[in-house]
Amino acid sequence: MAVRTPDPDPEPEDEGLGAFPDANPPAPGANPGWLSEFELAEARRRLPMLYVEAIPVRTDGSGQVTEIGILLRSTPLGEMTRTIVSGRVRFGETIRDALFRHVENDLGPMAFPLLPPQPLPFTVAEYFPIPGVSAFHDDRQHAVSLAFVVPVTGTCEPRQDALEVTWFSPEAAASDAVAAEMESGRGTLVRQALAYLGLLR
Repeated sequence: MAVRTPDPDPEPEDEGLGAFPDANPPAPGANPGWLSEFELAEARRRLPMLYVEAIPVRTDGSGQVTEIGILLRSTPLGEMTRTIVSGRVRFGETIRDALFRHVENDLGPMAFPLLPPQPLPFTVAEYFPIPGVSAFHDDRQHAVSLAFVVPVTGTCEPRQDALEVTWFSPEAAASDAVAAEMESGRGTLVRQALAYLGLLR
């Protein structure tokens, strides 16, 4: 079995939905699949962008989900919000590889996600720059997101702009209080995941 190592330099254009821009972006020539800030802005103006999102979960010995992992981060204005693992799919990258990369980038290389050979999303979410078109909003772009539930078995140490990962019981994750702290309408996505798992009461 191959051992995956973390990306040495997370790319700003792979930022998650609703993420904040990097103040020090790498040179666009470093990878032919990367876009400059101008090219990315142009693409976002003209095309829907493809993302993967992951809701990390912990399970017991029988495979029953016991905890839901939600990231805590600080906005440039100092506000605290909650979010999930999220990021763009690169040109030529499989959905599985994109999912693995973003889980590793956001939760650390020791998270050990359990991904099947052909992951299937529990839903497809559409983010629009105009609020109210759907339950999901991203003021930068129109984005189509494949959302997955991903069991993790290792130690999660958030990286990039996440401060911590908080593990909630399914009941707490479905609460209005947690939904109110979620950005871009992701409280709805968490509840959809819980319904998919048969845990929404």
